[in-house]
Amino acid sequence: MDRLGRRTTLAGGAALAAASLIRPREARAAKGLTVVLESEVTILDPHFITATITRTFGLHVFDMLFAMNEKGELKPQMVDSFQTSADKLTWTFVLRDGLKFHDGSPVTAADCVASLKRWSVRDALGKMLMADTASLEAKDQRTFELVLKQPFPLMLEVLGKPNAPLPVIMPARIAATPADQRIPEPIGSGPFRFVKDQWRPGNTMLLERNPDYRPRNEPPDFLAGGKNVKIDQLTLRVMPDQSTGANALLAGEIDYMQYLPFDMLPILEKDRSVKLMGLGGIHQFQGNFRLNHAFPPFDNPAVRKVLWKLVDQDATLTAIGVPEQYRAKSCPSFWMCGTPLTTDAGAKGNAFDMAAAKAELKASGYKGEPVIILEVAGSISQTASRVFVQNMRDAGFTVEQQPRDWPTVLARRAKKDGWSMFPVYSNGTDMFSPLTHFYVAATCNDFPGWSCDERIPALLRQFTRATTLEERRRIAADIQVAAYDLTPAVMWGQFTIPAGYRADLKGLIQSSYPMFWEVDR
Repeated sequence: MDRLGRRTTLAGGAALAAASLIRPREARAAKGLTVVLESEVTILDPHFITATITRTFGLHVFDMLFAMNEKGELKPQMVDSFQTSADKLTWTFVLRDGLKFHDGSPVTAADCVASLKRWSVRDALGKMLMADTASLEAKDQRTFELVLKQPFPLMLEVLGKPNAPLPVIMPARIAATPADQRIPEPIGSGPFRFVKDQWRPGNTMLLERNPDYRPRNEPPDFLAGGKNVKIDQLTLRVMPDQSTGANALLAGEIDYMQYLPFDMLPILEKDRSVKLMGLGGIHQFQGNFRLNHAFPPFDNPAVRKVLWKLVDQDATLTAIGVPEQYRAKSCPSFWMCGTPLTTDAGAKGNAFDMAAAKAELKASGYKGEPVIILEVAGSISQTASRVFVQNMRDAGFTVEQQPRDWPTVLARRAKKDGWSMFPVYSNGTDMFSPLTHFYVAATCNDFPGWSCDERIPALLRQFTRATTLEERRRIAADIQVAAYDLTPAVMWGQFTIPAGYRADLKGLIQSSYPMFWEVDR
């Protein structure tokens, strides 16, 4: 805001005060934040893709029926009340009163039905739910009913999952867009709205406060509770690299940066104008090399399994520059270490071992086909790839690295040929359960990588019907044994990337998810 009083004389201030008596007060300058996120938002359809940047966009512009709190509990968000029949087959949901979309139309039960049906086509969990659903229909403007063929204990975990693709609610006319096509415009009912005419691809995107948003009365709690927006505008800036962004944060040119470069942490930690946020548990990240099972050489299971003996997690995190306090020791668990489902099932014999890798590769039938790696240029995942590539070449693989920007990698990975793997890292909230782990939950689905072992979908269905944590732990261990055999992806480390923000910001929710409701200055 323009602090005019600091730049005027007392006489000038008095004149302005007098003038205000005879003319309307001018509108105040907009209160805004400028932030740099992990990458540019290019896909605006939260049903369409698993990209976390699209999820971040979706959480601000759209809303969901339920939302996860810091304890991992699912709480009503758009839903006012719900009930379940005695036989656990009929679920009835009633929406909160007064919910509106950004185009001014009311949110109705019919919108929820249409949105859930569209989302379920793209999402592995959604497909499971719909496979067990006998009917899903609106009963009146605010009420819809879901009738099951058999009990589905994880109903709320599915409807409120914080993992992309998000089960967000959009107008029925927008949800009528075929699931294999992107929606024509991002109209939601969330706390911010997208300003189309201010979008400058490659430069900036503007979101503004939704004046019609009705926050819940509860305090904010991770993705749940009240979402009171205290700023008028949120500007998403695109920066060419992390160092440029970190320097902009130090200079006060931006207010928040999602991923800080590790090599600049010592400087940032000493600057009193900046605060760092580095969290553990489910707020850590899991790095993975996602493999393409539809294209040589990783259409050969024996070749895929060699890779377990070529990933050195400690060496990889050291090369990236992750300080000790921001990393986990080598973690064999698909479901993250330090979480309820942590297990080492299936990991025996799959640790880093160069001599064993060389022998296994020779016996695998590998014919020297190039391993084509899609890398995000300038990212820490590219550094992880460089360590892995050296180990692969030492073992006898032919490797071709192809650095690209993230949008190009997203486009390339949608094709079944022309690539072998890509390195990526994902939020712990995505990876700490078999139901949401991208590369396990998508088994035998049409999802980039196209990995399939029929044991896993069957076990996932058992997991959804488990009613105790112990039962889920047992099934999760069985799933992991099958996943080590299948090798849909190979983990390259578990770590935290601190976010940074200006010290004058107040109310910023402490999370690895960027969230800008409640924040003020």
